[in-house]
Amino acid sequence: MDIQPYTTSETLSVGRPWLMSMLGIEANQTVTLDLTAFDQNIHWLEASKYQPERRLKSGIPLGRNTATGLYEPYAAVTNEVQSVTVTGAPTGGTFTLTLNGQTAAAIAYNATAAAVQAALVALSNINPGDVTVTGNAGGPYTVTFGGQYLGDNVTQMTATASLTGGTTPGVTVATTTGGGTATASDGTQLFAGFLFTEVSFYPGSTKAAAPLMVHGQIDVAKLPVAFDPKDVPAGSNTQFVYKV
Repeated sequence: MDIQPYTTSETLSVGRPWLMSMLGIEANQTVTLDLTAFDQNIHWLEASKYQPERRLKSGIPLGRNTATGLYEPYAAVTNEVQSVTVTGAPTGGTFTLTLNGQTAAAIAYNATAAAVQAALVALSNINPGDVTVTGNAGGPYTVTFGGQYLGDNVTQMTATASLTGGTTPGVTVATTTGGGTATASDGTQLFAGFLFTEVSFYPGSTKAAAPLMVHGQIDVAKLPVAFDPKDVPAGSNTQFVYKV
């Protein structure tokens, strides 16, 4: 009888590039998510014609709301959020944004949020993952800081406009949320673990069951949202090894 050896392998990075080892994943727990607490683009991607369900990203750090018993994004620190608004209804021209003395390349008056984000990430003092920009083409834009700026009270950006048309067009920047330490006291300020898999849900859904990873080895740089293990407060889950 001819017996052939059987081999198998599993790629950790499929859907979970942040996972460094399968060790400990059997400790996953099933929890219920409060889908209303997660933000578009930062945490989930919108449905499309070919993908009718929204997709919550795997690797999101979670905390448990003690009042509801539901799991929400971990909120140990407050990320700086600034708004950029193009005023005066311009019909042409560009504007620039400056952060700590570094000025981004010219941005079109009707640029998409992705174009604004790309201009900021090209700065020498902003790395990929440091900012997330959302909003409609032409603004207003919401700029959320993370990465190296996680929990920092970031200096407000300044804007210079070279816009045409409209009525006295310009660009204003405002700080809508100052970065800093946690203000949450509902339990989500304590880190519970990571969302282990992507979760699909239909628009209008408010809850979903999901696996919570409570033990393992994590590549912090590849998580979908900024996370700093040094900021994890007392009382949080500490059963992780981090590559930072």
